[in-house]
Amino acid sequence: MTTSDDFRAAGNPMFNGNKLKLGVFGTNCSSACAITTAESTFEPTFEHNVEIAKKLEAAGWECMVPIARWRGFGGPTNFNGVNMDTFTWAAALAAVTTKLQFFSTTHIPTLNPIVATKMATTIDNISKGRYGLNLVTGWFTPEMEMFGVPMMEHDTRYEYATEWMEIVDTLWKKNGVTYDGQFLKVKDAFSEPKPYNKETGRPVLICAGSSGKGLHFTAKFCDFNFGFMQDMESGAAWVKKVKELAREEYKRELGTFTACPVVVRETEKEARDYYDYYVNQKGDWEACENICEVLQVQSQNHSAEMYQKFKERFIAGWGGYPIVGTPEQVADKLVALSDTGVDGALLTMVDYNEELPFFNDRVMPLLKQAGLRN
Repeated sequence: MTTSDDFRAAGNPMFNGNKLKLGVFGTNCSSACAITTAESTFEPTFEHNVEIAKKLEAAGWECMVPIARWRGFGGPTNFNGVNMDTFTWAAALAAVTTKLQFFSTTHIPTLNPIVATKMATTIDNISKGRYGLNLVTGWFTPEMEMFGVPMMEHDTRYEYATEWMEIVDTLWKKNGVTYDGQFLKVKDAFSEPKPYNKETGRPVLICAGSSGKGLHFTAKFCDFNFGFMQDMESGAAWVKKVKELAREEYKRELGTFTACPVVVRETEKEARDYYDYYVNQKGDWEACENICEVLQVQSQNHSAEMYQKFKERFIAGWGGYPIVGTPEQVADKLVALSDTGVDGALLTMVDYNEELPFFNDRVMPLLKQAGLRN
């Protein structure tokens, strides 16, 4: 069984010595994670993503995680309606970088496991081991219907995903695989090349499962559980819960990642004014309502009341925990975030290319001083 020590020995960025790992989220999609009509130079193009990757790499960030999206959410922005495929996106960016980790987010029911195995190991070799999969079981019914795939009942999705993952994981190890499951069947399957690092035998795996079935799937197969924090206290409880589950039930170490929309400016007033501008004044509330309506219906994890309370956070950055203020205040909040025990955060911004230089120049040195970054 692959362990965190195996990835650490292989020099994978997600297992380096930094106490709080950092990445960005959703740069392959229009508007990225901010559901807003606010002005921005950001575009979901390869050229823009290369610029972002270069800025991250120069400042020592760990990763970029894309969103798997096949259609937008309507509203004035048709939020995320323009989107790059996450496999070809990762392969292209891996080829023009040397340090960053890239993930492909995949909706499991839309992709044959043999095809997924081949694509993943190809990119893993292109990146020389700086690659991983973000596993999603599918939750947006209109997208699943595009593929002629019926939306499965919540727990059934993870039963299907378990068969899918068992096939993929076996193919990463050997050829001549035959599998006769309830949902999936393969006969004498082959896949070459194998994963790049012999120490790990596979790419890094992330899953955002948060239900009972979802957490068990993540604890059994994955290296990181991705979750959204309502507050620091509940975040610490989530981290404790998932790590204990992995240790006690599966004898594995499971890392954790969360997401945070970040606004950092010279003064607190500037930061809060901009947050209010892009969220409350310029937010695409119609697209946000469309997202929340689907999530309330399809997800077993959260109540309707929670979604009403956190709609502002969906506008700000896909429901992440907002961090707003001066460089010092933002650094202090990230220190508090790290104190929950979480291993890393995907930071979201309205305009990555415009905002990253200030974050890198002013916040990163404070994180180093605080001991979160080497």
